[in-house]
Amino acid sequence: GVMGVARTGSVAHTGSGDLFLAFATGNDLRVEDEQPINLRALPDWSLDPLFDAVAEAVEEAILNALVAADDMTGFAGHRAPALPHDALQEVMARYRPARA
Repeated sequence: GVMGVARTGSVAHTGSGDLFLAFATGNDLRVEDEQPINLRALPDWSLDPLFDAVAEAVEEAILNALVAADDMTGFAGHRAPALPHDALQEVMARYRPARA
């Protein structure tokens, strides 16, 4: 997820509201075990497609939210206009790194 957020040009910091989920892929080892233990492992690269898919999904969700937004008026009359799609496309084409 964090890579998808970063690919949109954002950064996470304390109070930014970003949520991150982590999980472990390691073996469950007991400290009290004294006998040799058999371990099964996948090569590190085998999880790359999962990481790629998550980054792409998060990036796409953020971009979809930006494009789908309408003009809004919030508390105390604060106005947030929708992004002009033509300007967004121009900025993305100019500053977004090309992907293989």
